[in-house]
Amino acid sequence: MSKEPIIINAPASKSLSHRTLIAAALANRVSEISSVLDSDDITRTRDCLTACGATIAEKAGNLVVSGMESGPKGGNADRKHKKDAPHELFMHESGTTCRLMTAVAAAGHGTFLVHGAPRMHERPMAELVKALKKLGASFEFKEKDGHLPFVMTCKGYTGKKVEISLEESSQYLSGLLLGAPLASHETTITVTGKKAVSWPYVALTLRIMEDFKAGFDVQIKDGKQWESVPWRSVKAVTPGTIRFIVKPTGYDSTDYQVEGDWSNASYFLAAGAIGRRPVLIKGLAADSLQGDRAIMDILSQMGASIKVSFDGILVEPGSLHGITVDMGRCPDLVPTVATVAAFASTPTTITNVAHLRLKETDRLKACALEISRTQTQTEIVDDSLIIRPSRVPNGHCINFDTYGDHRMAMAMSLFQLGGIDVILDNPGCVNKSFPGFWDEWKKIIG
Repeated sequence: MSKEPIIINAPASKSLSHRTLIAAALANRVSEISSVLDSDDITRTRDCLTACGATIAEKAGNLVVSGMESGPKGGNADRKHKKDAPHELFMHESGTTCRLMTAVAAAGHGTFLVHGAPRMHERPMAELVKALKKLGASFEFKEKDGHLPFVMTCKGYTGKKVEISLEESSQYLSGLLLGAPLASHETTITVTGKKAVSWPYVALTLRIMEDFKAGFDVQIKDGKQWESVPWRSVKAVTPGTIRFIVKPTGYDSTDYQVEGDWSNASYFLAAGAIGRRPVLIKGLAADSLQGDRAIMDILSQMGASIKVSFDGILVEPGSLHGITVDMGRCPDLVPTVATVAAFASTPTTITNVAHLRLKETDRLKACALEISRTQTQTEIVDDSLIIRPSRVPNGHCINFDTYGDHRMAMAMSLFQLGGIDVILDNPGCVNKSFPGFWDEWKKIIG
């Protein structure tokens, strides 16, 4: 069999596409953004930004974003039109859009109807709502307190200090950070709680804010003193010891190119580790701040060969073995790594991932159940998932449930490389983050 690598072009980063479009829409003039991911989730963010007053037009494959005047505007923002209906922010199933855009809209003026698909109404928002109330917003819940749907009324960030826990999601903090430069005063955001998950996503937010000239200062508490530190030096967060001082600078317009997505590339990198041919991924930044860049280290620890060059990231098959790995910083990789673990020779334990229960589905339970269909033993223990591999049943046809979760669909497809005829109940759910996935996947399975 040929050992020539299969070449895959990485799609644009979903996380950075969200954040870049938001920053451009909050800027004072026009920005041209290239390589934006075209997916259902990004469409949700685009629509919300338009509802808030931005203009987004397509030009030769790029997006030209004309920023809002005086920040996001909802219904009744203009005193002359007191009877305007709330402006609609429809999130569908995009948790990122929901958390980021709710906080950003709260930095504006007027009323907003925030709602989504049924699953989105089940996902918690109470922690963010509590913070936004402290900053001056008020809420009318239509069904259940602390959950969508609700009508939010806001007059900008009037509060000057707020606390936020990252136990459920780092996106709460990212949303507050993105909204705070629109305030008329400095805003202090302090991280509280018992633990903080997914810090690398906050780093992506700070990078975009820096690139669009939004002002902020990161401070670490050393004993009784707060000391300013370069934000890139922060690798993890201990609640109670870090805060952000965001200055009322607004944003400057910037032409920007979105880098490749390590999350969506992870399935192809994993394919290189468990398949029979190497896979070369182009378009990824090896020094990226994306937390899911950790897939390189994880696959390497499991026995795959990883080579980084100017051509891209090359993954070659190896004799895989199990590992114990804390994935609190990169939860979106869990379905990928758990599936790869089924091909290893020894058990794998994935720890610190209780917050996976709050994703598009209970992703922790879904991973355990769907992978077990391949005769692999799985077990959930507290915040951990244990995978005890056995021989993957080559030649069998197995029906997998996706739960409408894009990451489950893409991860379960990896079992095709073990000779399983994979049948998915909803292959189209990949459109949420990677509409071109199946076209690229054909290159893998031949």
